[in-house]
Amino acid sequence: MRHLYAASQRMLSKKYTLFSLTVILFWLKTYFVYLTQFNLGVTDKMQHFLLFINPISSALLFLGIAVIFKGRLQQWLLIIISFLLSFWLYANIVYYRFFNDFITFSTMTQSTGNAGDLGGSVVSLMSGLDVFFFSDTLIILLLVLFKVTRPFTARWNIRAIFTVFVSAVMIFIVNLSLAETDRPELLSRTFDRNYIVKYLGAYNFAIYDAIQNARSNAQRAMADSSDINDIQNFTKSNFAAPNPEYYAKAKGMNVIYISLESLQSFIINYKMPDGTEVTPFLNKLATGVDNTTYFKNFFHQTGSGKTSDAEFMMENSLFPLSQGPVFQMKGFNAYQAAPAMMNQRGYETAAFHGNVKSFWNRDQMYKSLGYERFFDSKYYDMSAENTKNYGMKDKPFLKETMPYLTNLKQPFYSKLILLSNHFPFGMDKEDTTFKPGDFGDSVVNNYFQSANYMDQAIEQFFTDLKKSGLFDKTVIVMYGDHYGLSENHNDAMAKVLGKDQITPFDNAQLQRVPLFIHIPKVAGGTVSTYGGEVDVRPTLMSLLGINTKNYIQFGTDLFSKQHHQIIPFRNGDVITNKYSIVGGDVYDNSSGQKVEASLGKPYEDVAKKMLDYSDKVIYGDLLRFYHPKGFVPPDVSKINYNTDQKIPPDSNYGISSNGTKK
Repeated sequence: MRHLYAASQRMLSKKYTLFSLTVILFWLKTYFVYLTQFNLGVTDKMQHFLLFINPISSALLFLGIAVIFKGRLQQWLLIIISFLLSFWLYANIVYYRFFNDFITFSTMTQSTGNAGDLGGSVVSLMSGLDVFFFSDTLIILLLVLFKVTRPFTARWNIRAIFTVFVSAVMIFIVNLSLAETDRPELLSRTFDRNYIVKYLGAYNFAIYDAIQNARSNAQRAMADSSDINDIQNFTKSNFAAPNPEYYAKAKGMNVIYISLESLQSFIINYKMPDGTEVTPFLNKLATGVDNTTYFKNFFHQTGSGKTSDAEFMMENSLFPLSQGPVFQMKGFNAYQAAPAMMNQRGYETAAFHGNVKSFWNRDQMYKSLGYERFFDSKYYDMSAENTKNYGMKDKPFLKETMPYLTNLKQPFYSKLILLSNHFPFGMDKEDTTFKPGDFGDSVVNNYFQSANYMDQAIEQFFTDLKKSGLFDKTVIVMYGDHYGLSENHNDAMAKVLGKDQITPFDNAQLQRVPLFIHIPKVAGGTVSTYGGEVDVRPTLMSLLGINTKNYIQFGTDLFSKQHHQIIPFRNGDVITNKYSIVGGDVYDNSSGQKVEASLGKPYEDVAKKMLDYSDKVIYGDLLRFYHPKGFVPPDVSKINYNTDQKIPPDSNYGISSNGTKK
């Protein structure tokens, strides 16, 4: 044994051995992670080969920094760099387990308030077995600590160091060339981040993302007023004329938006195995009860900003960014959002959210959107029994919001953000008697409980609105903000939907989220029109009798007979009323079967132009150069969310959620 130890020591103490071992261990570990932790959609031998080789260039590039130095410093730099690379990879693993996406530069630069609120969900995504993802670093650390490998005192010669970095660059060039052959325009078009990681690797994606982030900042500096001309012509030519049956039917009425956290459309009219409805109240609304229209083919279009991206689309009819949350990255831009539009028409505007106002940079973005008032967590009873996950539970939140709503100056425009139906969806026992599912996945099982709780909260809120007298003079828009159950839960979702497996086509259809619009005195029911979140602002403005033809918007009125049923997604997919274009393949919606790719090309071209134009508006902050007639930008300097906004003593709803005086 002693001889074996000595032989190992001699071998590992050679000049290039420790560096080579560190590179190989890192390479193999990363490849294993790609195969087991990420759903990258590898379909052929070329993609497998690229997935296998892409960690090599990153390993040589970053670990090569250590070989510039010598002796003990070289050894410890190898350990430190290996750890940092492993930590970055692990952070992406945890992030992917929930978001089914990769960390971007803007994700890392989010406020510390966000990080604190994310804590509970992050812990639930971690496992003791995750120590494996640092195993290569631990092996090198033990070899150094126990002196199995001794430091090589002589510095590497310049040729050897040069070879390491040239090899990294050459391998990357070969990798990129093969990737471009298999997937043309990989970096020049707006593809899913999964594609870039699959072809180039997680570390090269991080470099690419940082470059893109710097590029977006430069775009604003170089933009000028002429950049908006083509975009203006495009949006005007695609404007959908209002439907006379709906135009101005809600003129002068109040508006309440309600964000239904993580609610997907499969849950509407879904029954558990024992026949119990999960969302009985929403199911009734879908039939037209309470003058409510339900859009059954409505899709979320969010990017990495999730809930905040949905808010952004709803109020601006612009798309979210392909890299990072727009709320976080572009909160100081000029916008012509619905709240600002309503302000100049005499509406009071207010947002309600049972969380800290800084979460997702809302305290800045809401000012840019034109919200005069923002009721965040400091206006609510945030006691332990009233909170979970990201903030306040839905029932006490809606109960405590009623006094604020009834004391707003009418007409008002408001937004309420629900939180209870959020990953990992577990409910406190005292909040529900609804039984969880039994589909072999605790997250999916819990989803049915939290969705049922949300349904009960909405029903009580409708009752309170009727008692307050607001119901019959208020348009209520309720929407699922984004998916709740990612592709990581497809095995259980196949059982939920009674399928053998979830196909790429099925995944695309699962991006449906509910959209309910209550319009007083207008008959409701379920409609089959296809649409997405960018279509909601034009729809609402039409109902309120506001002509938005001269505004920059990429959605069209869902009630219009000219509505464009083309729904672009930030990952390059496109849904239409006829076809679903998913991962480059085209499916017939009626059969779910693949058809000729050429059938989807016209829709892809239109979708790409819409996304490109929207990106130019946001990255270039182009709305600062464009002033529709009659629009007055919000004066952000005069909006102050730190001022107390108390309920008058004589409020009929001045009680807390448990019925006691506040």
